[in-house]
Amino acid sequence: MAINKILLIGNPNVGKSALFSRMTGAKVVISNYPGTTVEFCQGFMKLGDATPMIIDAPGTYTLSPTSKAEAVAVRMLDEGGVVINVVDATNLERNLNLTIELLKKDIPMVIALNMWDDTSHRGIEIDVGRLEETLGVPVVPTCALTGEGIKELVQKIPAAKKREKKLEVEGDGWQYVGRIVQEVQRLHHRHHTFLETLADLSIRPLTGFPIAMIILMASFFIVRFVAEGLIGYVFEPFFDYLWTPIVLRLSSFLGQGGVLHGILIGEMSGGKIDYSISFGILTTGLFVPFAMVLPYIISFYLVLGILEDFGYLPRLAVLMDNVMHKLGLHGYSIIPMILGLGCNVPGALATRLLEGRREKFIAATLMAVAVPCMAQIAMIVGLVGQRGGRYVVFIFAVLFIILISKGFLLNKILKGRSPEILLEIPPYRIPHIVAVIKKLRMRIYSFIKEAIPYVLLGILLVNILYSLKVISLLESLFSPILQNVWGLPREAIGALIIGFLRKDVAVGMLGPLNMTTKQLVIGSTVLAIYFPCIATFVVLVRELGLRDMFKSALLMMGTALVVGGILNFLLP
Repeated sequence: MAINKILLIGNPNVGKSALFSRMTGAKVVISNYPGTTVEFCQGFMKLGDATPMIIDAPGTYTLSPTSKAEAVAVRMLDEGGVVINVVDATNLERNLNLTIELLKKDIPMVIALNMWDDTSHRGIEIDVGRLEETLGVPVVPTCALTGEGIKELVQKIPAAKKREKKLEVEGDGWQYVGRIVQEVQRLHHRHHTFLETLADLSIRPLTGFPIAMIILMASFFIVRFVAEGLIGYVFEPFFDYLWTPIVLRLSSFLGQGGVLHGILIGEMSGGKIDYSISFGILTTGLFVPFAMVLPYIISFYLVLGILEDFGYLPRLAVLMDNVMHKLGLHGYSIIPMILGLGCNVPGALATRLLEGRREKFIAATLMAVAVPCMAQIAMIVGLVGQRGGRYVVFIFAVLFIILISKGFLLNKILKGRSPEILLEIPPYRIPHIVAVIKKLRMRIYSFIKEAIPYVLLGILLVNILYSLKVISLLESLFSPILQNVWGLPREAIGALIIGFLRKDVAVGMLGPLNMTTKQLVIGSTVLAIYFPCIATFVVLVRELGLRDMFKSALLMMGTALVVGGILNFLLP
């Protein structure tokens, strides 16, 4: 039998991604299933003389789908191919329900009895031969993290077969699964491990919330430490010592002026390039995404991958579920918010974890309005903090009030209800560094491919607007709002426009305007909430669609108009 496609099918959190990483080479592609925002990974593996495609299908508990991800897994199954049913050997009863449904589909199948190393740690003994005889298809014990059993699994793929006898399940399917487990599995007494004790503590509210605060704060500082290290020791030196001489030669060739020079290189100060404000395609256009955003993307996805593989994120989602329900979301929505604190781009990308259109809309809008990125936070602290720490605290208190109140309002106004959180809580496991790095590499590639071209396009557009004097026209047009509603000088329009490209740079542009403390507080708050930066905007358009993004943008600008006006009226 010629094998062209292999599907990895299993419950969530059974190690499918780690198994996929072991079985595929370096060329791995993350794609969205046609017509959906559900992601899956695909790659290729060597199997004799053939090179079949291998697909890591979305996790599913059943072939009667209850979510978009499960529906995609079922549709992939219907499109044909050999199935590797990945089963968590430490939770046999829960996993075998899906296995029985797959056997009824009459498809060629091999079962990977994954996490085999954990069975002995947990006092579980499984008779693999008896299980294989009962199910009627090959069963291979594997440990994707260490590679145990992977070679045998690959060798068994050509022997994948349909069950010879028709599977007849009498009565309740779970009772049938229970009988199988009773026949093939034995449990032995043992004591809790440290990780199991920690897992229990981190799900109980009394101890779970303090643990969550410690983990989130530690993650926050690790992300900042890694990102700033990459910026200071890798990316900025590259631009300063390698890229700047090339750009200066090009500038000299172009006569250090003119329309083309303005588009490619932008403004120069004293014959030098300031990458933050020059706004040329080859200067700011490359420096912002690579030297300012990408380091945070790398550090955030590194920490996120570790937390994912360790098994902490489902626990955090369950802890936050009651709070997030008040905002029209469920617990997993906390993930985009956390990511947004480092950079709004991965926060926007993380909204694809949420399945409902209503839920995505609320989460994306709240994140874009009330969750400033790390770079913007640093600029606010540096600039406004000079006038007193209480003003910084005030700005973030305002943003928090906006987050809560707007969430309540959207939950009341938008039709629909908050979805329930249906998550399987996996045991804690030590992450495998190879799997984490491979996942990190795929995510970085995805960011570079999706976001950077649009940053360059946005900078080109701003340059064109400047050359056509459109910016001057906007200053005249919006000066009544700036001066009369927000109490800001008309020159602040430049910062608002630049904020569409990079909000931290825009906050920095408020500094030279000699603004009062009141104006600085209003300007920083308005910049935080009025619109996302272009990279975030592009990602949100992809995730929400043009129609919903337009609605979200109107809410953002309306919120900025109202909040800025209220602050101007109330602040002394």
